[in-house]
Amino acid sequence: MSQIEIKRSTPVTLRLIVYAFAFLFSFPGLYLVWRNFTEESDPIGLISTQRVLAPLWRTVSLAFTVSMTTAVIGTALAWLTSRTDLFGNRLWRILLPIPLVFPTFIGAAAFIRTMNPGGLINRMLGGIGIDTIVEMRGFFGAWLVLTLFCYPYVYLPVAARLRQLPGSLEENARVLGQSSFQTFRRIVLPQIGSILAAGSLLVFLYTISDFGAVQLMRYDTLTRSIYTNRLINQSTALALSLLLLLLAAVIVLSERFFSKVTFTSEETLTGKPVRYTLGKWRIPGLATVLLVLLLSIGAPMLALGDWAADGISRTTRGGSPLTVDRGQVIESTWNTLSISVISGFVAVLAVLPIAFLVARYRSRTGSIAHAVVIATFAVPGLLIALSMRFWVLRTDWAFELLDNTKTLLVFSYIVRFGSLAMGVVLVAVAAVPKRLHDVGQTLGAKRPSRFFRIDIPLMAPGLAAAAGLVILSTMKELPITLLISPLGFSTLATRIFSSFEDAFVAEAGIMAVILVLLSFALTWFLVIRRADHL
Repeated sequence: MSQIEIKRSTPVTLRLIVYAFAFLFSFPGLYLVWRNFTEESDPIGLISTQRVLAPLWRTVSLAFTVSMTTAVIGTALAWLTSRTDLFGNRLWRILLPIPLVFPTFIGAAAFIRTMNPGGLINRMLGGIGIDTIVEMRGFFGAWLVLTLFCYPYVYLPVAARLRQLPGSLEENARVLGQSSFQTFRRIVLPQIGSILAAGSLLVFLYTISDFGAVQLMRYDTLTRSIYTNRLINQSTALALSLLLLLLAAVIVLSERFFSKVTFTSEETLTGKPVRYTLGKWRIPGLATVLLVLLLSIGAPMLALGDWAADGISRTTRGGSPLTVDRGQVIESTWNTLSISVISGFVAVLAVLPIAFLVARYRSRTGSIAHAVVIATFAVPGLLIALSMRFWVLRTDWAFELLDNTKTLLVFSYIVRFGSLAMGVVLVAVAAVPKRLHDVGQTLGAKRPSRFFRIDIPLMAPGLAAAAGLVILSTMKELPITLLISPLGFSTLATRIFSSFEDAFVAEAGIMAVILVLLSFALTWFLVIRRADHL
């Protein structure tokens, strides 16, 4: 069938639905741009002021430092666990992605309360006679936390790539007398370079959009400045938002470029990956892995357990009661799960028509809509929340219909995380054999009947995985939930954040443990188990 015939067979209703969804996904970003250039203030003039340039410089410097550090740590860990005889490699491959389950604001809270005056580390040092006060704030604190909880974005793809590389060139290099370091630098690094760059740019994008860690560390980046100015100086908040949007767009376009690079060596080289003997470096390598795991998993879990145990024991001893009771914890847990599940499945329904146009009908409309959805990955959650909040407050009918509703909250989640579902749903749609539809059509089955009897059963595992990715991300989302949630609707994320801000660390610890365990369960099924089988 020709391309023209395929386009003519595309259902008109489906195309109209896709047009509508593409507009909705692009609306928050477009509204921010429109507001910037329709306000009385001059956004271009504001961008050139020190009030805007200073947060920009802090954001870029933090993101660059974090991305470079995670590139080194992620690559080193991937090499140690994928290509060497390091003791316990299988266990380390399971444990190293676990920092993904920690929202950065929980990690920041754990390090602040553990290392600052009165924290667990200070108490332990005081117990052995060391009177040292460690304070964690500002650039160093934000850098440490974001590095420890973002390195898996580099580690996972680089480790997968290292396990796939054929060993022909490396074996030849070793026969010619090259050392392991020279072989890595000259042979391996060029082959993983694009994957490494794509992962580092993803970390850069994550860092510039992070709000929770920089807010708790009191490091004034673009996101924190936007949040601070959203009420007292909207024109400055809008100018900062425009700058952050442009910066994110540049980074995501760069990441897409590196992600599209192909590796021709796979077609001509054969052989299993080379396994290197560490020798005298075996103990330093093991110490490196253990140190990273101790800081990224052990330290925050120890802190959270310490807070939760302190709060529970305090109430059982008749001390001051907790500011939250069991009912409130259960309510926040239920709110977190319910709103996340709803958002996950609605996100799949929103991107499914677009995936059909792209994979089944090869429609240009579908390709454009697909690009729009993927582009929303570059829009930080804080900007989506700010855009929707400003729009609702400035539009009468939207204020009447959507203000203080879960509908607006779910819509914001879908715009933020729809891109995560898009790729998986597209693969699920493309995996349905065309011949089954041909047989169904020959037997007289109409299009709706073929969809429910053929497509849905075959796509179900992929659709469930896509929904799971959105659910996992929604559970940990902070700025959208803070700004868009209806009055009285609290999730675990917002309760943890507000409890810590108000210095109720025991309450924050109890709810953080619940959130981390829920996140771990999903991360295990969606990320760790799959990565270990690559």
